Amino acid sequence: MNSGRAFGLLQQWRVPSGKLLWGRIGRRSSPSSHKGFGVRRMFSASCPGFANKNPMRSTEDGNIIMVEPSLKDKTTGAFQKLPMVMPSMNILSSAQRKARNISPTKGNASCDFLLGIQNIAKRERNRGAKQLDALMKELAVPLRQYTETFPDKRHLHPYERSLIELTFGQGNYEKVLERVDCLRKKLVSVGKQHASLCAQSTTKREAEERLNEGLKKLEEAFQVGKTAIDDLLNVAKTLRAMPVVDLQTPTLCLVGSPNVGKSSLVRILSTGKPEVCNYPFTTRGILMGHIMLNYERFQVTDTPGLLTRHDDERNNIERLTLSVLSYLPTAVLYVHDLSGECGTSPNNQLVTYKEMRERFKDHLWLDVVSKCDLLQESPACILPDDEFARYKRCGPDGAIHVSIMSNQGVDELKARVHDLLLSQMARISSTPAG
Repeated sequence: MNSGRAFGLLQQWRVPSGKLLWGRIGRRSSPSSHKGFGVRRMFSASCPGFANKNPMRSTEDGNIIMVEPSLKDKTTGAFQKLPMVMPSMNILSSAQRKARNISPTKGNASCDFLLGIQNIAKRERNRGAKQLDALMKELAVPLRQYTETFPDKRHLHPYERSLIELTFGQGNYEKVLERVDCLRKKLVSVGKQHASLCAQSTTKREAEERLNEGLKKLEEAFQVGKTAIDDLLNVAKTLRAMPVVDLQTPTLCLVGSPNVGKSSLVRILSTGKPEVCNYPFTTRGILMGHIMLNYERFQVTDTPGLLTRHDDERNNIERLTLSVLSYLPTAVLYVHDLSGECGTSPNNQLVTYKEMRERFKDHLWLDVVSKCDLLQESPACILPDDEFARYKRCGPDGAIHVSIMSNQGVDELKARVHDLLLSQMARISSTPAG
């Protein structure tokens, strides 16, 4: 990268579009029902860096309980550790191929000759039972691995937990895993039942008929529930495509009302020309990537606009903005548009700004008034001297006035952003590790 450039390339990420995952719900075993390694494995997959800490402890009465990790023990990156989920038809075809290659247990050749027809029946029922058992295991074992290695949402970092809820809807992630586990249990039940029947056959013909019947029933059970596997595949693809937010790297978060110029400011802080991509739950996109400043790497996120309304009335994309501010160690670049062109009045912008400023008062903060060339031309600058009037004229106290068109304030903005991120880095470094 050219050392003369202050800011580096902003990298873009997107979440693939996808429908909400709904389906029949089955019961799923609780975390406490998984013994030993299963619980440990599930915990380490969902909480990188927490695997060496025992998630269980004994109570005074001798019971073993799960211990919820504290926020400082949690980190991000669980989505990149998700297992690869095979398409349902690939699992079926692979299992059928392996089951067909199963041969009966080899016996004594002289005994086979002497026993004749009786031994032929025994060989066939042995082969049939082994094939049914093999097919059942080849179908069920991958499903068990999925349910054990997909993270328990309760043990995720709050930001990643909020991404799951906002992407798939409240509870739908768990429902998909429950359906997969229900399918696994059904396959085990059907497989054991028909393998046992086949093992009790008295003739070769009966063994062959029970084998074919068992194979048919196993395939039917799999076909009925296979949508759960494909839904889980879509979940894995969606989550794996989300970026890893490094909690130890300073992050600049651009916040403001819709259309106030946040994306334009992102572009002048980078040498790239990123495109805004769509989330699966909205037509509005979010941009997240990094900038390089004086050979130092920082993260940046352009969040969707916030409207002036109560939290209960906010849509999922607005809630995502609040999740970024609530759960990630960010410095805030709050953008104001006083020109009247963004669609949100200055009065409403001030109401939202004051609410956010109070809610996230512990964040490092920098205010920017965008499109200031248009503001200078506005005759509305002659106003009474009250809070709203002062805000309409100049924005918050200490705000930087920037114009992308005239390049006004751009150099000052870059310098102030650099100082802000260095301060954020110092704050992160001074925070004790979990």
